[in-house]
Amino acid sequence: MPYLYETHLHTSPVSRCAKVNVRENLCFYKQLGYDGVFITNHFIDSPKDKRWMPSYEENIRYFVSDYEDGRKIGEKIGIKVFFAFETSYGGTDFLVYGLNKEWLLANSQIMDMKKREQLDFFITSGALVIQAHPFREAKYIDHIRLFPRSVHGVEVINACRTEFENRLAMQYAKNYELLEFAGSDNHHGAAQPILAGMQFESPLLHELDFVSRVLHGEGSVFSMKNPSIAE
Repeated sequence: MPYLYETHLHTSPVSRCAKVNVRENLCFYKQLGYDGVFITNHFIDSPKDKRWMPSYEENIRYFVSDYEDGRKIGEKIGIKVFFAFETSYGGTDFLVYGLNKEWLLANSQIMDMKKREQLDFFITSGALVIQAHPFREAKYIDHIRLFPRSVHGVEVINACRTEFENRLAMQYAKNYELLEFAGSDNHHGAAQPILAGMQFESPLLHELDFVSRVLHGEGSVFSMKNPSIAE
């Protein structure tokens, strides 16, 4: 029986676009038998989620609050909670795994970097970087941007995108020999109709264990219909 992990989850109130709070999300995934979830809220460089607090430090401390609450809740109800984040550039989004609050607090210079420079810096700092929904189309996205030399992989399955967009992402990953990745991009908790993520033969220990396993080709993508939603 594989161990299932949600790798792309947004929670309220830190991600303003999310409709469900941390506790409700964790109870939902626990009920489905997941071993853990990664809370990947929109980073403070996302225009729609920027908090405009007086200082970078205050923004970061607020940004990680959902994750920190989630860790405590997860320990009580029996589901693992891991930290990651989604950084943005004009509607082009990247999932970053393996960094933590202390690293973010110590590296405020990332806010002044161009996106490619920032992504490369994440990687040299030991992070796993995945481009989320690389072929997403939306009215607010001026054009599709691809960064094949500054990421480890791409979401070839994003549960909120079309089959066409995911198929293009799969072909892109194969052409550039990028890692194949999957996530739900869940903003709606138990109301999310399709789920996706990564599965492993043994449980994850922590974020860096996840980074190492993915980089070494362990684990595989999965997707499924939400069993809690009636046909």
